[in-house]
Amino acid sequence: MPDPLPLRRPAVFADVPDLAVAFTTRRGGVSRPPFATLNLGLSTADDPAAVQENRRRVAAALGLPAAALAIAGQVHGADVASVSGPGLYPGLDGLVTRARGVLLCISAADCAAVLLADPEAGVIGACHAGWRGTVAGIVPNTVAAMEALGARPARMRAYVSPCISAERFEVGEEVAAAFAPAFVRRNATWPRPHVDLKAAIRAHLEAAGVEAVDVDPACTMTDTDTFFSYRGEQGQTGRMMGVIGWRP
Repeated sequence: MPDPLPLRRPAVFADVPDLAVAFTTRRGGVSRPPFATLNLGLSTADDPAAVQENRRRVAAALGLPAAALAIAGQVHGADVASVSGPGLYPGLDGLVTRARGVLLCISAADCAAVLLADPEAGVIGACHAGWRGTVAGIVPNTVAAMEALGARPARMRAYVSPCISAERFEVGEEVAAAFAPAFVRRNATWPRPHVDLKAAIRAHLEAAGVEAVDVDPACTMTDTDTFFSYRGEQGQTGRMMGVIGWRP
């Protein structure tokens, strides 16, 4: 059967049947423009009732109730916490858990949602990796928090969601300087440098010992028919979510 919603299902987790995991697109919801249609972000100016219905639809498509959502209250930082139940967790950009029936949720609209699992240990994690969080160490911090619950990096699998591509991520010199030179792109036709956020996130995962890494090739800013893009839509847009959880 086709998905009730056009969710992106990471292939790296395809053989783990009790894992509910997906990255949403902007399609399949009830929100009106400029948040059309599957906006999952209550931090926007969208109708909260529409956002809640959209969240219900996503959870239902994964076989869980909306009450299962554990949502990171993101601040573009590098703090991670282990959680045992649903709710809003302010000030955090990463969540990890061993609990079943809990969907870890990361919002995004150009930044990446990084979803991780060690199926053998029964530990999952999710983090919000924009450029600030990536530079601050959100990815290795999330891996370390999973290790504290018994996971091992060599057994982990990771998915890096659609986010802004190197071709579209123009930055100032001060931002470029925060990244290793290997992740900074320069071109004679570009007025300013660009950063390859996906490559930086992959490198941080691999440096932390995670070898099975699936990086989604899609660019949120290039394809605003499919994805919300904060930069591409001048801030007047919705939010996708990366979600991961063990089914009860």
